[in-house]
Amino acid sequence: MTKQLFLFMKSSNQKIPIHFPNGIELFIKRDDLLHPIISGNKFRKLKYNLAEAKRLGYKKLLTFGGAFSNHIVAVAGAGKEFGFETIGVIRGEELFDKIGENPSLQFAHESGMQFHFTDRKIYRDKTSPEFLSKLEQMFGSFYLIPEGGTNDLAIKGCKEILTSEDKNEFSHICCAVGTAGTISGIINSSSENQQIIGFSSLKGDFLSEVICNFVQKKNWYVNCTYHFGGYGKVSEELIDFLNGFYQETKIPLDPVYTGKMIFGIIDLIQNNHFPPNSKILAIHTGGLQGIAGMNHALSAKNKKTIQYND
Repeated sequence: MTKQLFLFMKSSNQKIPIHFPNGIELFIKRDDLLHPIISGNKFRKLKYNLAEAKRLGYKKLLTFGGAFSNHIVAVAGAGKEFGFETIGVIRGEELFDKIGENPSLQFAHESGMQFHFTDRKIYRDKTSPEFLSKLEQMFGSFYLIPEGGTNDLAIKGCKEILTSEDKNEFSHICCAVGTAGTISGIINSSSENQQIIGFSSLKGDFLSEVICNFVQKKNWYVNCTYHFGGYGKVSEELIDFLNGFYQETKIPLDPVYTGKMIFGIIDLIQNNHFPPNSKILAIHTGGLQGIAGMNHALSAKNKKTIQYND
């Protein structure tokens, strides 16, 4: 690997302020600008995993994901840029002959990723020793990256999201939560007097238990109100919000993670959840590549789509 990943990291210290009554300020940290493909928290999660794979002498990366996975796209892009073969175990056998209809899978395929499609029942047991052994028989030796990228090395990377300035400047830090790696890194690097709020993109109240496996601090909680029906689900209200927010700020938000978080933060501000003069930092974790796939699905149902054209 001739390139070092961290050398290609753009500054994400661009923080866009939005002002509200009662002296409340919301800043959006544009971590989505770190890299054009390996965006946001995916960059953070992969940074030390790629270094470890290189140190151990692996040539192949294997990971898991769904049809429009940001993680699959990021791993494929990282493999192409940094000289790894990549293998994606994809949830859903029906996607086998539909790669060309799926922007995320198409990009990963064009980046050199080899796919293994599996039905959803088998996919649920993807981390079992038996299944991993079968994958090793099929593909040879590989460096395993979990679905969503969350492991100890990923959390180490996510600890670097907050700068020393961020730890002193903001009363609240907010981020979207999927596999809990990003928020765990943020919690571990936060100041004790900061409150960390995770906005779950999944239906259900189980992510707090996952986070407890990675953190010791108590200055956090997960808000489960703004999932809009569950992972990958959207509503016309959310689409209208994303389009309106872009028109006002020129900041694109993804509909699965960051868009729901920003909707939630603003709703909480308007309902006096935050004390006066709160200074809130929201982490933009990327995921914009998934918009094309979401729009394709919405258009097929004759529903409103996300429009980020000026």
